[in-house]
Amino acid sequence: MAERSTAAVDVADNSGDNPLTAKADKATTDGVTESIDTADTAEQSTNGTGGERKATEPSIATPELHSGHKLARRYRLEECVTRLDGFSSWRAVDEKLRRAVGVHLLPADHPRARSVLAAARSSALLGDPRFVQVLDAVEENDLVYVVHEWLPDATELTALLALGPLEAHDAYQMVTQVSQAMSAAHREGLAHLRLTPSAVLRTSTGQYRIRGLAVAAALRGISSDTPQRTDTEAIGALLYAALTQRWPYESDAYGLHGLPKGVGLIAPDQVRAGVHRGLSELAMRALVNDGATASRQEPPCTTPDELVKAVGEMPRIRPPEPAFTAPPEYQRTTYQQGTYGRPAGPGTAPQPVAAPPAPLQGRTGKALKWGVSALLIAALGLGSWQLADTLLHRDKGSNETGNTQTTDHGDGDKPKAPAPIKIQDAEEYAPDGSPQNAADVKNTYDGDTSTYWRTKSFVDGPDLVPSVKAGVGIVYDLGSAKNVSTASILLRYGGDHTTITLYATDSLSPSTTVGEMKKIATTRTSGTQADLKASSPVSSRYVLLWITAMPESPEDRYSHAGHKQAITDVKFAG
Repeated sequence: MAERSTAAVDVADNSGDNPLTAKADKATTDGVTESIDTADTAEQSTNGTGGERKATEPSIATPELHSGHKLARRYRLEECVTRLDGFSSWRAVDEKLRRAVGVHLLPADHPRARSVLAAARSSALLGDPRFVQVLDAVEENDLVYVVHEWLPDATELTALLALGPLEAHDAYQMVTQVSQAMSAAHREGLAHLRLTPSAVLRTSTGQYRIRGLAVAAALRGISSDTPQRTDTEAIGALLYAALTQRWPYESDAYGLHGLPKGVGLIAPDQVRAGVHRGLSELAMRALVNDGATASRQEPPCTTPDELVKAVGEMPRIRPPEPAFTAPPEYQRTTYQQGTYGRPAGPGTAPQPVAAPPAPLQGRTGKALKWGVSALLIAALGLGSWQLADTLLHRDKGSNETGNTQTTDHGDGDKPKAPAPIKIQDAEEYAPDGSPQNAADVKNTYDGDTSTYWRTKSFVDGPDLVPSVKAGVGIVYDLGSAKNVSTASILLRYGGDHTTITLYATDSLSPSTTVGEMKKIATTRTSGTQADLKASSPVSSRYVLLWITAMPESPEDRYSHAGHKQAITDVKFAG
């Protein structure tokens, strides 16, 4: 079998498997700590990624080998990374080519030995550089071993997500490269079936590579009746995790927290603010959620080819602009007179530096100083006299003018109190096509504070902008153009925090965006009442009440716990 010169980050895809030290959590060689129950949770759960394990097999003893053992007088075992289900995985050294490699070992009589050899040889024939390459697959001396690449400069996606969610451009690159690689593999009849965060590696050049193609599933006895759908859903889960730093199911896995219990599968842009909308929809289409995609009229992606096509239809996400770092301030250098800061030689005593003479110490200098002082005093005196003369003339003129004016303005010029403005009609404003509770808009101006219009509950907050939503709101019809100067809004939920802005708009169904509307007033409150006052009255028949932040509130009989708000009463005046 042809050999290649580059190699694999972790010989055992051990994120999600029992670690080498039994009955305890242990950091693997790549720094990822896994629970001993993670494998069963991740692989046997009905809503996890990966195929199904085969029926329980008799326990097989793992070959008892030690560091320093050589295979084929060439591969020297260095460190055992995983010992599980009758096989072990090692970091080793190819002494012939002087490079690090990874080795999977299992007894030749292991029930999965034949399938592991077949999977390794099929994967080696693919020869796609986007996958960690199988270098050798041999049965020798009652052992079966698979040798594969070792990538010393690569990092697991598990380790990247431990630091936080990926930037939109990084997540876009990951899903593009992984889906294209898996599409190529399925065209050759190969499936992964165990495409977890620990199976995806990012090299120092930003390229994503996949390890364990076919071999990882064969080692663990995993199979699937729908391999393309299984791998596509796994890619969707990887993208979901990259966008939110959460696993898209209720159970925790691969060092990530799952979704809250009972919430179900919700879009990434409702889990975390700032998530790219297009990538959020792509993740939902790749996961098993036919009902979740129906509202967007987008069909689910069931094969890697369909996912590649969906990625290609998205506008390309450009990398962020590099941050400009200001150069450090210029540092002045100091020096001693005659030596320019150079240290004195050994045995040389430092020479005292004579201070320069004070300027203008002689008789001529004293005369100059007295002359300059006299000129300054004269100039100040002249300037003061001119200023006083100017002020006296100004006061005289203003007194003469004031005698002809009336100082009693009377009560007629006092500002009038704003008059209440009756609301004639209202409609919910949902520019994204996803209304909150349009049928209850009338409850906000019926005069009954026990009725209300409410929003949906969102996971992230309190600020909805930029990615959860641009905002939610209601447009009110005042019957005719009115000068709107104040508004009083009663809210159902208090807490940190609610932000409300009033805009003048052109109809109950505005033809312009919020950014193009004229702002009347804005306020932020942590209580259950918001009072808004315009700097000057704005004339408009239609007024948009726009909410861009909502406090976190507990679960009630209408909605789940989360960031939400309800309006019980709205009054305008002007």
